[in-house]
Formats: sequence, structure tokens, C-alpha cells
Amino acid sequence: MNAIVALCHFCELHGPRTLFCTEVLHSPLPQGTGNGDSPGQSEQAEEEEGGIQMSSRIRSHSPAEGASADSSSPGPKKSDMCEGCRSLAAGHPGYVSHDKETSIKYVSHQHPNHPQLFSIVRQACVRSLSCEVCPGREGPIFFGDEQHGFVFSHTFFIKDSLARGFQRWYSIITIMMDRIYLINSWPFLLGKIRGIIDELQCKALKVFEAEQYGCPQRAQRMNTAFTPFLHQRNGNAARSLTSLTNDENLWACLHTSFAWLLKACGSRLTEKLLEGAPTEDTLVQMEKLADLKEESEGWDGSEGEEEKSSTQPDVVEGRELTKSPTDTSLMSDCSSWNVAPRRMSVFRSLRHMRQVLGASAFRMLAWHVLMGNQVIWKARDADLVHSAFNILRTMLPVGCVRIIHYSDHYEEAYRCNFLGLSPHVHVPPHILSSEFAVLVEVHTATRCSLYPVLFDDEQPLSKYEFVVTSGSPVAADRVGPTILNKIEAALTNQNLSVDVVEQCLVCLKEEWMNKVKVLFKFTKVDSRAKEDTQKLLSILGAAEEDNVKLLKFWMTGLSKTYKSHLMSTVRSPTSSESRN
Repeated sequence: MNAIVALCHFCELHGPRTLFCTEVLHSPLPQGTGNGDSPGQSEQAEEEEGGIQMSSRIRSHSPAEGASADSSSPGPKKSDMCEGCRSLAAGHPGYVSHDKETSIKYVSHQHPNHPQLFSIVRQACVRSLSCEVCPGREGPIFFGDEQHGFVFSHTFFIKDSLARGFQRWYSIITIMMDRIYLINSWPFLLGKIRGIIDELQCKALKVFEAEQYGCPQRAQRMNTAFTPFLHQRNGNAARSLTSLTNDENLWACLHTSFAWLLKACGSRLTEKLLEGAPTEDTLVQMEKLADLKEESEGWDGSEGEEEKSSTQPDVVEGRELTKSPTDTSLMSDCSSWNVAPRRMSVFRSLRHMRQVLGASAFRMLAWHVLMGNQVIWKARDADLVHSAFNILRTMLPVGCVRIIHYSDHYEEAYRCNFLGLSPHVHVPPHILSSEFAVLVEVHTATRCSLYPVLFDDEQPLSKYEFVVTSGSPVAADRVGPTILNKIEAALTNQNLSVDVVEQCLVCLKEEWMNKVKVLFKFTKVDSRAKEDTQKLLSILGAAEEDNVKLLKFWMTGLSKTYKSHLMSTVRSPTSSESRN
């Protein structure tokens, strides 16, 4: 985070003063901080914590030293400083922390070396301890402008038995030019800075109580004869914060706290690119997740009831609940499912499956998948069937997928459009001859090379023979749905990688789901005439028979959220008036 954190103090003799500040450097250290080091001068004490390397280095000059500083140095002169105004002693090396992850340096000293930064910090210090204070003079406040930066300031008191009112006034300020970022970081900064303040106040309170116990100042002051105020306060003003807290390592601890604060505050907020409204697949996934949550809560509430035993697997909108412990069909990228480890899928992509099955067999299979017909795989290897369904389902919207990965008996098409069966399961004859189903039979090959082995790691496929049959085979010269032709064009284009093909498929599905939304509103919500629907299909480029069937099937995959939104819009009085 490009910001400066500083500790400020209101001195009774010199007014507001900057005691200690930590800044972020993305470039080489300023003159005197690192470049002026020599092996004989530097004493480094390094320690590692949280990826930050902390070191202490001698600088060629320090603005606080007065005598050794240039006349042009932004820091105050030695004659204008007392012990209460000084943090690092003359000749103190200062502190530098190196963030190994980002190559950023956090530099702490009493004043910034850059004159412009010194002026900004000085002005923020004066305002935080004079005019920009909250009621009660203790607490957080925000102020600033575009020219001098924006400031988060937290003022507080430190107990001192020798000060007026037995307390001294301090503030911790955070300065940066990004107003929105600073405002969004308010809760984080408030909590962490409040923790630093509490620690300082706790240490000072222990010292204060010990001094009061040994020599109570209140009674002594009441019994002392009156003396001029200015004369009396001169002896009480110069008292450092290290003396008030009795902590010789105070500035090293503050450097560590300020450096961590800058690093943590800079990494807690990240920018995300929002690409518009959620897709239909996202909405359907959210709805299925909510349904599963409700169902699981219902199971928890009915623990005392008798469990129902069923031999057929339970399927809820595309997710198998009982049969397959490794099912990730609902949300493949959702890390919340506890999926048992399984070996790599046999089929890796649509392009791989097309190469294995052959162009004509793959086209027939893909046509049935897109039309919503039942796809039946018969094989001994359940993992093979599982991987095939995971690849084929990527061609459909999430709401159109209903899978039973592996069953020991046939299931009707209304229950699933992807069905895995063991080889001995009998499929009804009317299904085998139906034009609304396709069967993929996986046999053990008699020869080890029925098709060319594509890669060395595909040896398991060499022992299988794939036979694709259907009661209504797709003719080679049939045009087919437009999206199928585009998918095949992408798969045959060797210039496109597998990842690019996957993104093309996502774009194609979104394009046709938008057409489905238009058709749904036109026919189901507005109830237009058949002639108007035909004109709409021509405008959408989907007047062909296969495209119409595809749109009607994909209409079943629309989310409940979208449908209910359209229905509520139609029923609203404003929409009725607009129609009239």
C-alpha cells in the first residue's frame, strides 16, 4: 500500500511534532539510507518474520541530528527539539525491512527524507493534533484533500505523572492519496491501530502507577507554592515516549507494527473484474446447491424416522447422491464437495474423444447429446463411463444435465439423459430401435491397436473397442444444428489449443442460451402466434428443424430465477399498462 504511517506528539514547548514514521519504497533506498553504507560502518541485525527481512543500517545523515544535517534538510534543527520531540537518537541507524515477495522496502525514521513528503506529513501531524479532532479529543477521524493527501488519524493520551493533567497527547496517522481505498480500509486500520495504542497505553499506565505509588504528584503539586506556569513546565516537557513506557525497544517494535500494517492493508483488498450478470449455468448451480442444502437439512431432521431402502440411485437435477462417491457433476470446480481421490480420467477433452471414436461416430453421439436424447454407455470400467460423461456434459447447459453414472438396470429417459450401465444389463428393444436414444458399447478389443495410439499415456484405451449405434443414425450429409458444426470446426482446427476450444464452447453455449431466453419469453410468456414465432426463429438464425429441437430442449435448462423473474414482470401492473 502506497502510504505513510506516522506517530505524532503534541509537545508542550514546541507544539505538534512527528516522532516516528514508516514509508513504502518501491525503488532503491533514498540517499543515506543504503547507498552510503560501508562494511566498517554498518551493523546489521536481521530477523525474519512473515516474509519480511528486518535490518538496521547506519545512514550518512539523519534530519534529526541537526549538526550533521544539511541546511536544506527538511527536518527541524536540534535547538527546536527536546527529548519529548525526539525518537531516534543522534546517529541512530533507523530501520529498513525488505519484503522478499514483492521486493518492497519499508523504511522507518523520524522524518521523511523527501521534502515534499516531509511537508505532507508535517501538515497532517499539525492538523491531527489541533483542529481535526473528534469529540473528547480521543478517537479516529478522517480528513484531507487531493493536494495534500487523505489522512486517517487516531488521537490518544499517554499517562505521565510529570505532565499537565497527568497525560500527554499523541496521534497515529495514515496518509495516502487514494481516498476510496483509505475509506474502505477504515475498519481494518481502526482495529489494528487501536491495538497498538492499547499496548502503548498499558505500558505507560504501569509506569505511571509505579511512579504515583512511589511519589504521588497530585498532593505534592497542591502543597507547592505558586510559581509562574512557564517556568514550572520547562522542567516537565522533555520526557521521551521510551521513558513513559519503560521500553527501550519501543521504536523497533513500532517499526515492525507499522511495516506489517502497511503490508497487510495493501494485500487485504484486491481488484476483481466483474463481467456482468451471472450466467444461466451459475444461477442453476446456485439453485441446485440450495436444494441440496435443504435436502440435507431434511435428512438431519428425520434421523429418527425409518430409512427408505431403494435399489435405484437418487438423482437430483444432474447430481447423483448415493451411487458414485466420486461424483462432482454439480459443480466441477466447487471445492466444497468431499471427493475421493480417483485416477486421471480416460477421456481428457472433446477433441480427444473425437480422435478415439472417429469423426462419424462422434458426430452421431454429439448430435444426440445436443438434442437431449438419452445417451447410454455400456462398459465394465465405471471410471471410463464417468470420464466420458464428464466430457460430453460440457456441450450442454448445466440445467439440461441429468446423470446416472453407473447402474445395474435400465432407467427411463425422463430420469436421466446420461446413463451408464454394466455390460450384462438388458436394454429394452424399443429403446435400441428408438430415434431418441444412442448406445455406446465398450468391448474388449481383440487386437491391441484398433486405432492409433495418440500419446504414450493413452495405453489404457488400446484395450477397448467403441461401437456407437442408434435407431436413427445421423446421415453424414445432414446439416445438423448450427452449434454442432461450429463445435466440430473448433475441434478440427489444430491451431486452437484445448483451453481455447473450451472457451469457444462456453461462448457458443452462452450465444444459444440467449436465443433460448428470447424464444421462451416470446412463446411462453407473451404467447405469440405460431407465424410470429417462425419469423423470430428466422431472425435468430435457428429456423432449421434441428435448431428448433435444440432450442426447445435447452429451454428446460433455464434457471428458476430467470423464469420467475419474467413471470413476475408480466404480472406487474406497470407491464400491463405498457402493453395496453
